[in-house]
Amino acid sequence: MEQRHLGRTGLRVSRIGLGTLTWGRDVDEHDAADMLKTFWEAGGTLVDTADVYGDGEAEYLLGQLIEGLVPRRDLVISTKAGSVPDPDRRFDGSRGHLLGALDASLARLGTDHVDVWHVHAYDPDTPLEETLHALDLAVSSGRARYAGVSNFCGWQLAKAATWQLAAPGHRTRLASTQLEYSLLQRGVEREVLPAALDLGIGLLPSSPLGRGVLTAKYRNATPPDSRGASEHLAPFVAPYLDDTATRIVDAVQTAADGLAVTPLQVALAWVRDRPGVAAPIVGARNAQQLTAALSVEALTLPDEICRALDDVSAPVHRYPDHDWSTL
Repeated sequence: MEQRHLGRTGLRVSRIGLGTLTWGRDVDEHDAADMLKTFWEAGGTLVDTADVYGDGEAEYLLGQLIEGLVPRRDLVISTKAGSVPDPDRRFDGSRGHLLGALDASLARLGTDHVDVWHVHAYDPDTPLEETLHALDLAVSSGRARYAGVSNFCGWQLAKAATWQLAAPGHRTRLASTQLEYSLLQRGVEREVLPAALDLGIGLLPSSPLGRGVLTAKYRNATPPDSRGASEHLAPFVAPYLDDTATRIVDAVQTAADGLAVTPLQVALAWVRDRPGVAAPIVGARNAQQLTAALSVEALTLPDEICRALDDVSAPVHRYPDHDWSTL
């Protein structure tokens, strides 16, 4: 699998990442082991997790598989901290919480460092410089090799990245940002992606298949074994089952038919090769699904297909994002 630099750093990652959102909850140890081995054998390196996935079980399961199944040195492990199960405070970006969460993640993963450590979301109740100081301490102590943020909007990302570049002392520049990005969700193109490109931050798209909808499996009905039929994941899929999404999925299906490939491959290739993207994070239920996603490695979409998909999925971005003099 092709390797790409993560932002403006020396770290290289596989251009498809393996997500573990459902590990330890919907994905058991057997299926997780099959997927990790399949991913590794295909040349994949980037494995993404978080301390809240499965209430920590995803990290623990990944830790159990490292070394016994796949050498730790062959993986680029990314995890996140900052989300908390508190209805009154969804995110905690305080230095104390973040560093404590990192230590707990390392214990579950059974490793002395993670390769990329992300703040899971922006915490409006904690000074940003305090949150960023936690990243500096994690890297300077060797517990994290690189640092990034997740779910930061454009101004939040730009402020955080600029602080790290301009503040006095030894600061850790942001290597990456992780947000949802697909043909069904192009909101990052409004401000986040331009900021990331300008500041040398690699984008790691989550839900690159539109929460599964871009595979076209929901075109006629909801499969009983799909996320859309799951009690706890159905609300996650529902926003992308509207008329706008149907029009985009139909275009993806048409492109797939013309290229003799699958809608999954078309949708994943589109987001993988967008400017600024380092590696889409793909979640799968089993090794068979993951193999289908990894088969996109051999596909590059023709320019005319990309333009057609761009047009049918184009978000409305006007003033002040576009040149005001043209409006």
